[in-house]
Amino acid sequence: MKTFSATPADIEKKWVVIDAEGVVLGRLASIVAMRLRGKHKPSFTPNMDMGDNVIVINADKVQMTGKKRTDKNYYWHTGHPGGIKSRTAEQILEGAHPERVVTQAVKRMLPGNKLSRKQMTHLRVFAGAEHGMDAQKPEVLDVKSMNKKNTRSAK
Repeated sequence: MKTFSATPADIEKKWVVIDAEGVVLGRLASIVAMRLRGKHKPSFTPNMDMGDNVIVINADKVQMTGKKRTDKNYYWHTGHPGGIKSRTAEQILEGAHPERVVTQAVKRMLPGNKLSRKQMTHLRVFAGAEHGMDAQKPEVLDVKSMNKKNTRSAK
């Protein structure tokens, strides 16, 4: 019995579309991160980019549990002295780029190395329902039906 290690010729990439409307952010991000790495495949090899291409639509309608929508802060620094800035998740979701919340959550669930930065290029997040990737014939992945805890009604 030998250990199987995938080569670039063994890798088959698919396109998957996920509707984020009403789905809890952390649960969505963990499923997307797993798909991007390829951990859902039996031939998973940690040092190869075997994950699927993932399209997330309706990112502006993602849900958060508890008071995270108002209390969770995203920080960044301008590079100048005293230049730390922050925004709440609610401000970002209601702003011009609500897809950044989903992108950041997925990015932080991947390991911080060169391979994960390459895998992040296979993620496309759209705020609305239109994605424009119909030519790739993506399969629909229903995250809501995987577990009843994946969804949450808006309050």
